[in-house]
Amino acid sequence: MRLPVRSIVVFTLLALGGAWLVALPLWFTGGLTNPWFTAFAIAMMATPAIAAILVVRVVDREPDWRTALGLRSPGPGRRFALFLVLGLVLAIGMIVAALLTGAAFGLYRSDLVGFSGFRAYLEPLIAEAGPLPMPLELLVLLQAVSIVPAALLNTIPALGEELGWRGWLLPKLMPLGAGPAVLISGVIWGLWHAPLILLGYNYPTAPGWLAVLSMCGMCIVVGGVFGWLRIRSGSVWPAALAHGAFNAAAGLSLLVVAAGDIVDPTQATILGWSGWIVPALLVVVLIATGRFRPARNIAETTSTASPVA
Repeated sequence: MRLPVRSIVVFTLLALGGAWLVALPLWFTGGLTNPWFTAFAIAMMATPAIAAILVVRVVDREPDWRTALGLRSPGPGRRFALFLVLGLVLAIGMIVAALLTGAAFGLYRSDLVGFSGFRAYLEPLIAEAGPLPMPLELLVLLQAVSIVPAALLNTIPALGEELGWRGWLLPKLMPLGAGPAVLISGVIWGLWHAPLILLGYNYPTAPGWLAVLSMCGMCIVVGGVFGWLRIRSGSVWPAALAHGAFNAAAGLSLLVVAAGDIVDPTQATILGWSGWIVPALLVVVLIATGRFRPARNIAETTSTASPVA
């Protein structure tokens, strides 16, 4: 399989250009303080999918665009379900591992007993609405349990990204080898975030260049895990669910950081270098052991699939 350079370039320009086009109004209307910021961010998440669909349908003229984007679920249903569960577990696991690693390195103080940071966060709400209707520990448990339904809900907008990054782009880069494919797709994914990152999103105190560089680093290692789910399962859905769970679990830091402590996102959490260690090691092991190759039954199913207009 040869590398489709033209298609990759067109896709990248459409995805990155689309992101800037959607986010540009925020630059002139308050940035992160714009009351419609969330709506703009969700709309931006659709741009990689739009770019991928345009390339598949117009540039490549693929007869079976659903297979080209990984929307089908080839292989046994039980195996597919296993990868969906793996996506959920791996995404949440990466967030938790990042928090534990940051605390172990002393990059922030954690409080897993009194949840003082979470308590401090709730104080203004308590002052306005009255005492909590339940013990703080139960509220923390509910916040953690709510990640699963939130992940399912977040899968819808996350699919907008995953159809582009893992559904289409990563498989097209695989002729270069798993390592370069993960690296290049991760950098492109990271740069795609630039319109919001440069406004102060995710890395509010970091210089713009460091914020974008940090986002690229995170996207490489996290994208590698999502990419393995895509390649090994033969479907984009496990990666989309993992992305949804990843976004849903991102707020766990609010529960574990001690009151009064300030976390530098370039250093700690999954956004910072310490949080990349565990997923990076996982990706290296997966690549080194050849686990980025499609399973045999997936490859056979894909190669023999009949075209669908």
